[in-house]
Amino acid sequence: MYAIIKTGGKQYRAEEGAILRVEKLDAQPGEKVEFDVLMVGGDKVKVGNPTVKGAKVVAEVLRTERGKKITVAKFKAKTNYRRKKGHRQWFTELRVEKIRLRAARKKKDDEAQAEE
Repeated sequence: MYAIIKTGGKQYRAEEGAILRVEKLDAQPGEKVEFDVLMVGGDKVKVGNPTVKGAKVVAEVLRTERGKKITVAKFKAKTNYRRKKGHRQWFTELRVEKIRLRAARKKKDDEAQAEE
């Protein structure tokens, strides 16, 4: 089973045990973070509007670091114009621990038991 989550303006496919690199989050290593689920896939696909009710992805923050350096160069011919810049984007590495589905089912089960 997998889930599609959205964070930092991007969407990611999360599976239990998978390690994801997402845009920097405000969380310390070892903390747990939860994400709303846009879609759940597997045997049966469930798409949210915009999110799947009761579904959450729980992940543990492993580390926050900077990625590889990207070099941006600008050049215009015959005008002696040259510019060179570097950029390193921050990221947070997560380990997906659990994909929780539908906490609301327990209420229905409890109501059925109460009627008996």
